[in-house]
Amino acid sequence: MTKHSLDTPQFYLTAQQPCPYLPGRQERKVFTHLVGEKAPQINDMLTHGGFRRSQNIAYRPACEGCRACVSTRVVVDQFTPSRNMKRLMSRNADLIGEEFPPAPSSEQFSLFRGYLDARHWDGGMIDMTSLDYAMMVEDTHVKTMMIEYRLRGPDSGITGRGDGPLVAAALTDILGNGLSMVYSFFDPFEHSRGLGTYMILDHIERARKMGLPYVYLGYWVKGSPKMSYKTRFKPQEHLTMSGWEVSTEE
Repeated sequence: MTKHSLDTPQFYLTAQQPCPYLPGRQERKVFTHLVGEKAPQINDMLTHGGFRRSQNIAYRPACEGCRACVSTRVVVDQFTPSRNMKRLMSRNADLIGEEFPPAPSSEQFSLFRGYLDARHWDGGMIDMTSLDYAMMVEDTHVKTMMIEYRLRGPDSGITGRGDGPLVAAALTDILGNGLSMVYSFFDPFEHSRGLGTYMILDHIERARKMGLPYVYLGYWVKGSPKMSYKTRFKPQEHLTMSGWEVSTEE
């Protein structure tokens, strides 16, 4: 592969396949490879332009006659948690999130498999093996971290680390202007904790401490129950034909 192809993204279009969010519709994606020394800068630029990352691939929907997938990001400095969100944070005060380099573990994979089997048994990732999971986590040329959330242990007050079992994890890219939540998963039987919401709230606070203005949540699809939770984090911006604009969606 030449240096030109490494430093300059080449874009490709997938074939049509059934849309995972809106029944009866077909989807196509435009994608490029994130490799080479400029991969972090390209990932930043493409994420700002509505792309998402999966391993060393950046992609975005390119469906004919449909613009239902809308890129979404939370405005960190203006975000104020609701009463329910504050109660949820208090409920999870016994958790500690620790940042690690993107490296897979058997404990992560066990949690990941349990999450898929309980929450996404009919999704496209259900057949992923431990090798597939390892590739998802470590096959990256951009700045990425794995955040593990564990229950506090007897020595947590001293070490600042959670010593208990792993209950949630998030693979997160660190961009020039924000954190991008690539993929997160959690113990599906800890219903009362609201771990999916908790991790987003935790990322907003992490971005605030890092001086980053946004947390990227991926795509929101109006009319898709799977995506409705994203509208709760306000203010948020949606990527439109005119650029990023504050959303008025409820």
